[in-house]
Amino acid sequence: MASIAERGLERLTMAGLGREVGMSSGHLLYYFGTKDELLLQTLQWSEEQLGAERRAALSRRVPARERLDALVDLYLPQGHRDPRWTLWLEVWNRSQNADAAIRDRQLELELAWHRDLVALLVEGVAAGEFREVPAQALATRTRALLDGFGTHLVVGLPGTEREAVRGHVAAFLDEALAPRE
Repeated sequence: MASIAERGLERLTMAGLGREVGMSSGHLLYYFGTKDELLLQTLQWSEEQLGAERRAALSRRVPARERLDALVDLYLPQGHRDPRWTLWLEVWNRSQNADAAIRDRQLELELAWHRDLVALLVEGVAAGEFREVPAQALATRTRALLDGFGTHLVVGLPGTEREAVRGHVAAFLDEALAPRE
């Protein structure tokens, strides 16, 4: 993950990666076949790690809004060149020309976040913490907002700071979810 994030997939060679991890390029090609498969499996591994953190945050016995804030915090990149997000940028870029099987695997990774967000919104509505909202649609809009801001953060767009982004997202969620009086 660090090698892909540091160099990008285009500048990464299987021989160079093999030297870094103590394997031959032949072994890497045997296990992964292509750099695209290496990228996707690295992203899947990364998302499994982050998914465990997400599940732990969502299972805490605290108000739904606190768990929602934790989910947002996990979703957003830590900052410029965040390795996990750099993997996503590489996958999104390469998926334009990917076959259906690769795109389906990518979609499954994206849907894990979506399903958890929808479930949390439904739970918050049922508990009376959030007003009645169309959970699927709001989850889609929220993820689009997070993806947009996340992309700005990871590429280091000047004037985009993580705390300011968290504030924008919190304001959006407050407006969307605050119970009507």
